[in-house]
Amino acid sequence: MLILSSPDIRIENGVIAEMGEGLAPLPGEEVIDARGLLALPGGIDVHTHMDLDVGFTRSSDSFFTGTRAAACGGTTTIVDHPAFGPAGCSLHHQIDAYHELAADAVIDYGFHGVVQRVDDGILAEIPALMEAGVTSFKFYMTYDRRLKAPQILQLLQAARALGALPMVHCEDHEMLTALREELVREGHTQPIYHAKSRPADCEARAVKEMLALAAQAENAPLYIVHVSTKGGIEAIADYRAAGGRIYAETCPQYLTLDESLYEREDGLNFILSPPLRRAEDREALLAAIEAGVVDVVGTDHCPFTTEQRKRGADNFTLCPNGLPGVELRFNLLYSELVASGRVKLERFTDLVSTNPAKLFGLYPQKGVLAVGSDADLVLFDPGETWTVTRDLLHENVDYTPYEGMRLQGRVRATIARGETVYKDGVFTGQPGRGRFIRRRKSHV
Repeated sequence: MLILSSPDIRIENGVIAEMGEGLAPLPGEEVIDARGLLALPGGIDVHTHMDLDVGFTRSSDSFFTGTRAAACGGTTTIVDHPAFGPAGCSLHHQIDAYHELAADAVIDYGFHGVVQRVDDGILAEIPALMEAGVTSFKFYMTYDRRLKAPQILQLLQAARALGALPMVHCEDHEMLTALREELVREGHTQPIYHAKSRPADCEARAVKEMLALAAQAENAPLYIVHVSTKGGIEAIADYRAAGGRIYAETCPQYLTLDESLYEREDGLNFILSPPLRRAEDREALLAAIEAGVVDVVGTDHCPFTTEQRKRGADNFTLCPNGLPGVELRFNLLYSELVASGRVKLERFTDLVSTNPAKLFGLYPQKGVLAVGSDADLVLFDPGETWTVTRDLLHENVDYTPYEGMRLQGRVRATIARGETVYKDGVFTGQPGRGRFIRRRKSHV
């Protein structure tokens, strides 16, 4: 395959074989005329929740429908966060289960380990999982399987010694639990109280606690998922300026939406954790992106249908948490960041592809257009303007939180390991063509 762009790109056997100006087509070679379009590295979304079991229901996207949507939005690789497994299970348990769930994935994929407790047995499993290509491990400061400070410190020290990347969901469990119980007792059960039960300080306090633990663990590296607040991102900026090895992720919803949506009739459709925030938090995150403090924008894609969300109609605490978004990340961020003039194209590419690849052991196989790298590309029209509507999307959910949003720039085609899986509104991939990628240690 020869892609006519600037430079031209020749693909052979799923990898980039040649790049240069004015490459001539070979006899019988497929030629894609991409002149006038941007040829960019395929998107890498390192925060998805496909087929997530939350106990009483599952997220509505399987690995097939979810990776189909990802491909249609310019993402060529995901790294998925498994659900909690049975109490007392091994680290391998969920990874083994997810290999089966992901068998029909359309694009390449990896998994993060999920740490539900810390003991000698769990720590002993980490080297074997790393050898098998799972080099990042997520834990939570809230929910039933949360870790407490002594366990966190032990995990951080082990990860530092082994070269693994620990990842953390930062919310102060005691604070949010007390607020939620008080609000419910007082009859405040509408969707807006989901946000009020998890205020900005709930995240900021947890972020600061985690940074202190990372420092105590001899400056262990740490990746903080879905940062949503001004206080959280400012604490991260200060810690990094002092020499801390900290990496920050935020999500499109925190850059484009706000908590006023909980007041709408369909407010249940916007419940996720952390919740949508105020305009001042959104602006602080955008400024942090411009300043280089945010390293990655992932989606935290975890869709539930309107029917599934009705469980929380009379009590927000019963509503499954999570938003769809894997298909729109590339388009939303280009429009919000590049077309608006906030960042250069290179910074955008870092956020959606190159930095995730480097942090999560995929680089230079992925995250870059270079000879020898996987031929994962997005052909992108920077000039097209269009309006988001649910009927244009491929996610297995009956709404989009971005309905009616006017965007500039649009994915025209997605090429994954040399195969066109999406072109001009039509999905052309096949279930099961995605491969599990054995990731290496972080390049950062």
